Amino acid sequence: MSQEVKTRYSESELKEFEALILDKIEKAKNELNELKKSLTKSGDSGDDITNNSTKVLEDGADTLEKENLNQLAARQQKFINNLENALIRIKNGTYGICIDTGKLISKERLKAVPHTMHSIEAKLSQRK
Repeated sequence: MSQEVKTRYSESELKEFEALILDKIEKAKNELNELKKSLTKSGDSGDDITNNSTKVLEDGADTLEKENLNQLAARQQKFINNLENALIRIKNGTYGICIDTGKLISKERLKAVPHTMHSIEAKLSQRK
């Protein structure tokens, strides 16, 4: 008895992945909005009755915090873009297929990293 190798996910499986991705996009967009709010709030320094040396330290800390928030926001935007690209792959029928090996990416991997385009084997071989 030969066992047929699965090359694509079924419509119902793709719907599950789509729901998972849409949920992750919604959460990621909410987090991005919170980061953006924090960025606009960090510009408000409060009172002007502080001495100069404290003010310089606060300005440095504010700048560092703003840079960190900007990096987090950029990373979050990239994550959202990757998730949205995964939705496109679902629609065009290429979702879940490794771009390196052409094999089906395991369900477990896709549930953990739904925007991945690499099977675990391909990912591990990239590190060598």
